[in-house]
Amino acid sequence: MTTAIPRKLFGTDGIRGIAGEPPLDAAMIYATGLALGHALGKTTAGPRVILGRDTRESSPWIAATLAAGLREAGARAESAGIVPTPAIAFLARKHGFRAGAVVSASHNPWRDNGIKLFGGDGFKLPDVEELAIEDEILHHAAAGAAPDPATLPPIEDNAAFEEDYIQFLLDCVPGLELGGTPIVADCANGAAAEVAPKLFGRLGGNVTLLNVAPDGRNINLDCGALHPEYIAREAAARGAAIGLTFDGDADRCMLAGARDNVINGDAILLLAARDLKQRAMLTGNLVVATTMSNMGLEAALKRSGIRMLRAPVGDRYVLEQMQVHNAALGGEQSGHILFPHLATTGDGLLTALVVLDLIARGGQSIEELTADLKVFPQVIVNVRVREKKPLDSIPAVVKAIRRAEEEIKDSGRVVIRYSGTEALARVMIEAEDEDAMRRHADAIASTIRAELGV
Repeated sequence: MTTAIPRKLFGTDGIRGIAGEPPLDAAMIYATGLALGHALGKTTAGPRVILGRDTRESSPWIAATLAAGLREAGARAESAGIVPTPAIAFLARKHGFRAGAVVSASHNPWRDNGIKLFGGDGFKLPDVEELAIEDEILHHAAAGAAPDPATLPPIEDNAAFEEDYIQFLLDCVPGLELGGTPIVADCANGAAAEVAPKLFGRLGGNVTLLNVAPDGRNINLDCGALHPEYIAREAAARGAAIGLTFDGDADRCMLAGARDNVINGDAILLLAARDLKQRAMLTGNLVVATTMSNMGLEAALKRSGIRMLRAPVGDRYVLEQMQVHNAALGGEQSGHILFPHLATTGDGLLTALVVLDLIARGGQSIEELTADLKVFPQVIVNVRVREKKPLDSIPAVVKAIRRAEEEIKDSGRVVIRYSGTEALARVMIEAEDEDAMRRHADAIASTIRAELGV
């Protein structure tokens, strides 16, 4: 059982909430800029920070307020505009910025937003640094001193940064030729809607882009990586060989085959691991996945002579284990895949290009490459909670979990955890016996609902 790290603001992927309400009201956002600027220290010209944002209607004023706080702290804010989260990680490192910040709530609905922070090395800030910044944010926010966002000028975007990022993606797959293979890509009306048309326009090929008309409120709306069934239907209906789908900030990628079938992050890890091993690039023959990855992935990797290590859910925790074990590949079932020889963080567009390149080199379809992945039945039940009380401190919940573990211990797994970005408890069970799986998932969820439900 995994419990959340106790924090007041930062989750596993930055600060997130409803735009305009704590912790994303103007005072808190301004305080975040102040705290980040102070954490970077003093330089002669002021530390430089690169900003990016997604397509939510709240993103421009949040970015402007964050930049105002940075300026007040003596830092210089520059903007790449609407770009995927991983673009900021890349740009911070390439151009010598002291830090990067992304205004995005990833796969969440349009009313939500968030702030993700990166160091100048292109990696997410370590927990200890985030927690130190968090303390200062709360201190400044308590004073309530913040400019009215309506009085702030919009931040000026530099299009050259976006071009740098696109060229980086192309350089990662220098021999990629899409040819006439029909491809469909769902850009979720998010950050990919800005970059993907230019990226795939440079690559050529037969690519149809969907959901590339963001209006500030349609990001992730019944589309994107959180709704992979959409791209699966579209790929089948349009006769595409493969479908690609990204989330709102394009750090995730899920796939679809030609037969209305969803291909998630586990399958991507399998085909990427085998390819890297064939090219003698899979260090230690090891892949780092998470507690949510299916047992079928572990079995398929084992048949290929590849070990799988499980980390807690969250790409930062996957990366920590990858660094400890010098792993060349890691990721999550949600489609957040890490290729450390190419990038410092998960990148949905990069993942898509790596998969397309792999298919082009091998001459096999996505279905053929993942045909032996036999997925154990798995169910995930989300329970909205009023507080994230340690689950192992609630006797009724502990009893329900133990009952499930005892019944399926030889042929399944029980994983209960809190979401790092939402007020949810996630109940995941996988087992060969589907009836037992669903029965116990419902029982545990009902118990959590009774004890902690809103």
